[in-house]
Amino acid sequence: MSDQDTILASAQKALQAGDFAGGLTLVEPLIEGDGGDEQALYIAAVAARYLKRFSDAEDYQNRLRAISPEYGRAWQEAGHLAVARNRPEAAIAAYARAVRFNPALDASWRELARLQAAAGRDAEARAASLQQQRIAALPRELLAVTNHLHEGRLLRAEEICRHYLRMHPRDTEGMRLLAQIGIRQGIFDDAEFLLESAVTFAPDDIQLRLDYIDALHRRQKFERSREEAEALHARDPDNPVFQSHLAIESMQTGDYDRAFELFDQVLEKLPRDPATLTSRGHALKTMGKQPEAVESYRAAFAAKPDQGDAYYALANLKTYSFTDAEMAAMREQAARPDLAFMDRVHIAFALGKAYEDRGEYAESFAHYREGNDLKRTQTRYSADAMSAELARQREVCTADLFARHEGDGHPAPDPIFILGLPRAGSTLLEQILASHSQVDGTLELPNILALAHRLRGRKAGASRYPDILGDLSGEQLADFGRQFIEDTRIHRQGAPFFIDKMPNNFRHIGLIHLILPNATIIDARRDPMDCCFSGFKQLFAEGQEFTYGLEQIGRYYADYVDLMEHWDEVLPGRVLRVRHEDVLDDLEGQTRRMLDHIGLPFEEQCLAFHETRRAVRTASSEQVRQPITRAGQGAWKPYEAWLDPLKAALGQ
Repeated sequence: MSDQDTILASAQKALQAGDFAGGLTLVEPLIEGDGGDEQALYIAAVAARYLKRFSDAEDYQNRLRAISPEYGRAWQEAGHLAVARNRPEAAIAAYARAVRFNPALDASWRELARLQAAAGRDAEARAASLQQQRIAALPRELLAVTNHLHEGRLLRAEEICRHYLRMHPRDTEGMRLLAQIGIRQGIFDDAEFLLESAVTFAPDDIQLRLDYIDALHRRQKFERSREEAEALHARDPDNPVFQSHLAIESMQTGDYDRAFELFDQVLEKLPRDPATLTSRGHALKTMGKQPEAVESYRAAFAAKPDQGDAYYALANLKTYSFTDAEMAAMREQAARPDLAFMDRVHIAFALGKAYEDRGEYAESFAHYREGNDLKRTQTRYSADAMSAELARQREVCTADLFARHEGDGHPAPDPIFILGLPRAGSTLLEQILASHSQVDGTLELPNILALAHRLRGRKAGASRYPDILGDLSGEQLADFGRQFIEDTRIHRQGAPFFIDKMPNNFRHIGLIHLILPNATIIDARRDPMDCCFSGFKQLFAEGQEFTYGLEQIGRYYADYVDLMEHWDEVLPGRVLRVRHEDVLDDLEGQTRRMLDHIGLPFEEQCLAFHETRRAVRTASSEQVRQPITRAGQGAWKPYEAWLDPLKAALGQ
């Protein structure tokens, strides 16, 4: 145990013994300066409240929430302080936030029930009381799991939950919690299996069904997630929660008319619901209805001024410029110490774009850097681990391996894999090719990444992938290829060819070639400084953790180039490299080159790609609805003074 841990443990014991002054004295050295240790600040806030030093307690709380705005216990302590100061409405607001960030806080539910009853808010008081009773009835192991889960201690939560489920294998709440841990770790297939089993055991548990829909959605099993959402909606067609879920799942299956109908039904009951207004804006944007999307996003933050998602969605249109009033509103929200973590991240990236549009590059970079720094604290990304993973691909995927499996795999030529780095121009290539009568544009499909994850397995704690590729039989490879074709059929509209635009598939070209030897592979490549800085400016919905730091993204680009050179050596002619700058210089020539590589005749409509009406879900959705533009070239140059870490990481 470190010296700091010893001090914190001693301070905690002092508080439990009623020695609040002693506890505060112990942690004071740990909270000097502007920052401070999270646990030390929490102990200081509790001690100061008991000592009736209310101003000091409030100061400690403000500092604590500044570094950890979604720490439920900090909000619970804010509620306790408000009660001590006889401020019941402030206490209700604080306790409500506490249980939003950690629903296992028994004291917060109990105090909410008491305060809401005293305020005459009987329905809310009853709901809080029921939640408090549910928490009190949880086995102590699952209560501990819930606390660890919502306070970010995932490994400890998983350890306790797995031990509990070994003793109680059909406990559906335990299964639900383990699935939630899996989702936070990005292990979506395990989460789906757990929730599917739990729903079988407890078919009337609404929370289980909502979690199951979420897991299916994250795995892009949109037909199944829609079926589950339809079943919930059929139980209670007027329930706005069920309407909202079905709207989102309808959108994912391309039924936008149904989605908009359901969004409108929610907004009839809850006309200022910010989440629904934001989701509706996303749907409108995907369909190319930009003015209506802008209106919906603006309505969202008019209803809830800290709705960071709506601000960032406007910035992410790329073609929108914020007004002075909107920028002032974002700055006001960013200055709040209690702003929720993701709202702070969204607003930081949005302000970066807003200042960039005004040519105020120092301010712009400061906000982009803040957003990236915040996101990086959330990720477990290691540039060293990624370099080692890609090096292993080069060691295992040799020319001999591919020669041994010549003629194996599934023969379908249908897939066109467009891969590389995000922000490299892949959406433009997709839009050009999807304008061809024989090509369907789909999504960034997760199937190859999921297969690679499945092949990893675990052998003595180490990944079996990519080494396992040398052990697979021709029959297994053909089965994997056939399964890919079957599982992706849902995303197609009937054309003979379809596009999978998942950029990270470049890591798995060896696997793709082995299971689908006749698929087309296109490497979308862009100038390294343009590509990397564009990625640094982008807040991705999920994944792409390597983008949240200049050194990290530069190293990733360099590793990508090295791996692509390897694929060129061991699979000569297999990958067509298309440079973004060449497309800008010679659209028709590069279009013909791609179509020749696929084996398709040229069609003029491919050159009028911006006229093609289709759903586009990436950050470039508005840009590909316009003719070719060079607006993104050299966008890094005004920021050059701050980009030395990127240049150093890129090297040559």
